[in-house]
Amino acid sequence: MSKPWPWNQLPSSAIDYYKKTYKMPAPDADGLGPEIKDNTDGSICVQYHPNKSGRHEVQMCYEGCAVEGSPFSCMVDNIDGSYVTAFGAGLVGGMSGQMVSFTVTAKQGSLSKLDVKVDGPTKTDITRKDHGDKCDISFLPMTPGIYNIIVKYNGKEMKGSPFVSKVSVHDNGMPSGEGRKRSQLSLGNSSEYSLKVLETNVVDLVASIKLPSGAIEPCLLKKDSEGHLCVGSFAPKSTGDYAIHISRDEKPIKGSPFHIKVGDKELAHASKVKVSGPTTKAKANEPNILELDCSDAGYGGLSVVIEGPHRSEIECKHYENRKYKISYSPHEPGIYILNLRFADDHLPGSPFLLQVEGEPSGRIRETVTKTMEQAEPVKKNQNCEFYLQIPGTNPFDMEASVTDPDGSTELCEIMDEEDFHYRMMFTPQMEGTHTLSIKHKGLHISGSPFVYSVGQLSSGGTHKVQVGGPGVEKGEVGFSNVFNIYTREAGAGELSVAVEGPSDALIKLEERPHGFLGVSYKVKVAGMYDIHIKFNDAHIPGSPFRVHISPDSGVARNVTVHSLKDRGLQVDKASTFTVSYNGAKGTLNACVRTPSGSHEDCFVQEMDDGLYGLRFIPKENGVHYLDIKLNDHHIPDSPFAIMVGSMAADPAMVLAHGDGLERGSCGIKNKFVVRTAGAGSSFLAVFIEGPSKCALSCREVDEGYEFSYTPFAPGKYLITVKYGNINIAGSPYQSEVTGSGRKPSPLNETTSMVVETVEKRPGAKSLRRFRGDASKVNVRGPGLKKARCNQTQTFTIDVKDAGHAMLCVGMVAPNGLPEPELMVKKNNPTQYTVSYKVVEAGEHTLCIRFGDEEVPGSPFSIATVLR
Repeated sequence: MSKPWPWNQLPSSAIDYYKKTYKMPAPDADGLGPEIKDNTDGSICVQYHPNKSGRHEVQMCYEGCAVEGSPFSCMVDNIDGSYVTAFGAGLVGGMSGQMVSFTVTAKQGSLSKLDVKVDGPTKTDITRKDHGDKCDISFLPMTPGIYNIIVKYNGKEMKGSPFVSKVSVHDNGMPSGEGRKRSQLSLGNSSEYSLKVLETNVVDLVASIKLPSGAIEPCLLKKDSEGHLCVGSFAPKSTGDYAIHISRDEKPIKGSPFHIKVGDKELAHASKVKVSGPTTKAKANEPNILELDCSDAGYGGLSVVIEGPHRSEIECKHYENRKYKISYSPHEPGIYILNLRFADDHLPGSPFLLQVEGEPSGRIRETVTKTMEQAEPVKKNQNCEFYLQIPGTNPFDMEASVTDPDGSTELCEIMDEEDFHYRMMFTPQMEGTHTLSIKHKGLHISGSPFVYSVGQLSSGGTHKVQVGGPGVEKGEVGFSNVFNIYTREAGAGELSVAVEGPSDALIKLEERPHGFLGVSYKVKVAGMYDIHIKFNDAHIPGSPFRVHISPDSGVARNVTVHSLKDRGLQVDKASTFTVSYNGAKGTLNACVRTPSGSHEDCFVQEMDDGLYGLRFIPKENGVHYLDIKLNDHHIPDSPFAIMVGSMAADPAMVLAHGDGLERGSCGIKNKFVVRTAGAGSSFLAVFIEGPSKCALSCREVDEGYEFSYTPFAPGKYLITVKYGNINIAGSPYQSEVTGSGRKPSPLNETTSMVVETVEKRPGAKSLRRFRGDASKVNVRGPGLKKARCNQTQTFTIDVKDAGHAMLCVGMVAPNGLPEPELMVKKNNPTQYTVSYKVVEAGEHTLCIRFGDEEVPGSPFSIATVLR
C-alpha cells in the first residue's frame, strides 16, 4: 500500500536531489519502497509502503542539510486491514491564535469512516478538507495549553491517539503585547433570592444554608435594590427544601430559619438562557449589544468573558426582570473567544468563536523594563530613607511620620530637593512592620500610607508593589506626567511599565535607592491611556490604570477658586465657594468624589460675567476630592482635597492582623481583625477576590472590627482593606486557601462589605450598639389627636417588629418649654403606654424617636383646649 506525502512549493532544482537523498527509517525499513514523484506544480509527492504499525520518520535533506522540520513523523496503524496514517506539526504543537494543521490518509474512498475531534482548554472549531485518500485538518486554538487530538477510523482509535498537541503563547507583535487578553464581567442579580425581610444592617448577620441532603454550608447575605435581605449566589443543584438560618449575636433573627422550596424550574439550567445578538461577528471599537434572558433558567450567576489578542470593554447597560443587555467592545480587530456562563455552565454554543472586524484603533504601546534588586534589610537604630517625587506640592505643607509596631508615632525629617523631590529620613527604634504616612496640607498623598519593614523583610509578591502619584490619575499633553513605584516589600523581580494609547509615549525611569523607582511619561495626543505595571510578568493590583490625558489646558490655567474651605466642613451643611474665569472661556463642570467612592455633582450658578458660584452638601465624614474642570480640563490644583468632619479618618492608624490574611481553609470561617481605634470614624470596606464567592460577616470588637470569611474553593484570595476609600498600610493581602471544596470558578469572584465605623479610642471598651427600624413602630391612641387642660391623656407605642433601639418621647408646650408631666410605662416587652397632662392651652408638639429616627407621624401636633 502506498501513501502520499505532499511537500508543497519546493524549489524546482531540489526535486531531483530529493529523489537521491530521501530516507525512510521505520520500525522495519525493509520493503517500504519510498518513491518521489514530481507533481509538476513546484511540489513533490512522497509514497511509501508501510508493512508495520508504529511511528515512521521521514528524513529529507537538501544539499546535505536537513530541510526545516525534518525528520517528519508519521503514525501508521492497521485498522480492519487498511493502513491509516497521521502526520503534521499540529499533532505535536503550535501557537495560540494561529492555525494548527495536520493530515490523515486512508484508503481511497474510505474517508467517510474517519472521525477527528479536538479537546482542549477552550472550544475549537475544526476545518476539514477531503482530497481522495487524504484529509487535511486544521483548527485555531485561542488559549495556550494541552489539546488532545482524537483520530478514529471505522469507530476505532488509531494507534497514538489521542495525540497530545502542546499550544504555547504566541507573541503577535501588536500594541497590546504578548499572549491573550482576558476581559470579564460577573453579574449576580439572577442568583439572588429575596427573603422579603427588611433589615437595616447586614454587617453583623451570620447565615448558613441547610441543603436537602442535610449538609450545612455557609451562606452569603446581601441587600437587594428594595432594601430586602436576600441570599446571594444562590444556585441550587438539586430539588427539595433549603433552610436559611440567620442569626445576630448568636441569636436567630425573626423568621429564621427561612425555607425555600426548590423545584425543577428553580434549578439552574444554562440551556434555558436565551441569547440574541452578535456572538460570531462583531465590530471593533463599537458597542456590540448582547441580550440575555435568564427568566426561565432558574437561579444562578451570569458571567461574560472575552479572550483575544486585545482587551475588551464589557458593561451591563440594562437589567430588569432577570433580563440583561450587555455591551462589549473589543479594542482591535481579530479572532476572539466569547464565553457565556450561567451558574458556571456554558450556555448552548458557548464558547463562541468571535470574528471581530473593523478598523484598528491605532493605539500604540511603549514598554520599558527594569530589574529590581532585593533591597537590603535595615536594623533598628539604623538611618532609613524614603525618596519620592510629588509634583504640585509646597515643601512648607509637607509632613511625614512613622508609626512603629507598638503604635508610637514620630515625625520624620524632610529634605526638599529640586523638581519636587523629597527625601524623608527616620531612625526606627524597634524591628517589625512600620507605617510611613506622607501628607500634604494634612492629607495623605497618592499611595500613602506605605509599609516599611525593619529587620526581616516580608515574603514579598506582586501584590506588595505600591504605586502613587498624579501620573496614574490624570495627565496633560506635552508635559511630563509623574508617578512613583515602591517595590521594597515585594522583593526582587522584573518590573515593566507600559503606556498604551492614541500616541507613542516617551517613558523615562529614574533610579532611586532602597526599592524606589520614579516614572515619567510624555504623550503627544489627548485621549484615554492605559498604564500597565507588571512585576514578574503579573499585573500589580489596580493595573492597568486608566488615565485621561487632556489637551494642553491653555485657558484653564487662568481659572481661580476663592473662599473654598478645606477644613471644618460638616455633614449635611452646605459648602459654597466661587470660581473666577479671569478672561477664560468655556464650560465649567465640578463634582465631588466621596470617601465611599460615589460621585456627586456640584450645583453651579452664574453670578456675573466670568464669575460662578458653586455649592455641594457633604453626606459623610472623611476626605472628599473636588474635581473642577473647564472644557474638560482640570484647573490648577484640581482635584482639591477637602476634609469633612471634626476628626480626620486616618487610614495610616488602621491596622489589620490575623491568620485569615495569610492562610485559610475551605468551608470554615477564617478570621482577621481590622483595628480602627484612634483612627476616627469613616467607611471601612473589605473586598475579597478569588476563585469563589465568600460568606463574609463582621462583628464589632473592642479594638475595631472582626471579619470572618468562608471561601468555597481552594486557591489564592486577594483581600483589600480600605478606610475612607484609601488602602490601609499592607493592603492588599494574599491568603492561600487550601482544603477540598467546590470547583474553582473560571473567573475571579469578588465579595465585599462596607461598615460605617464609630469612633474608638485605644484601650476603651466597645459600647453595645442597638439597631432598630423606626418605620415599623406603631403609635396609636386618642392622646395623639387632642387634649384638654389638666386631664390625663394616653396613647400606646408598639415596637414589636422594629428591632432593638432606644425609645425617646418628649413634648414641648406652646411656650417652648418641655411639659413637666409625661410618663412612659412598660406594659410588656414590646408595648408601652404614654400618659401626659398639659396645663396650657394651645398647640403642643409631641416627638417620638426610635433610635436616631422619627417614628411614622412624628412630630405630632396636638391641639389643647380648656375644660
